[in-house]
Parts: sequence; structure tokens; C-alpha cells
Amino acid sequence: MAKVQKITEDELNGIVAEQKEVNTILNQLGLLESNKHVLLHKLDEVNRRVEKTKSILEDKYGAVNINLEDGVYTKIEDKE
Repeated sequence: MAKVQKITEDELNGIVAEQKEVNTILNQLGLLESNKHVLLHKLDEVNRRVEKTKSILEDKYGAVNINLEDGVYTKIEDKE
């Protein structure tokens, strides 16, 4: 019967520790991607609300630039 050949206990422990670290990193990356996906959907939702608000304000005030610090607006002049 052939003798079983093995790596040392230290070598095995090192490989196992490295593989656990790889798995931990892959799990964290998966979580980050999932969070990224959720955030991209939230960003899309906010952008839609922004566009709706812009449309409402444009209907009320016309084409204007609004200072977001104090609410003062100036008309946008046509360049014709």
C-alpha cells in the first residue's frame, strides 16, 4: 500500500486561512454590489423627482436659473 503524502500542518493552515480570506473578500464584494444596485435605483428615483420638480417650476416661472442657497431666480434669456 502506498504511503499517504501530505503537506505540513503549517502549510495546510496557511492555505486554509488564505482561502477563508478570499471567501470573506468575495462575500464583501457581493454585498457592495448589492448595495450599489439599491443605491442606483434610489438615485434614479430621486432624479425622476428632480425632473418632475423642474417641470413644475418651469411651468410656474418659465425658464429660470435658481440659486439653491436663497431661492432667488433669474430668467434665462433666449440667445436669438
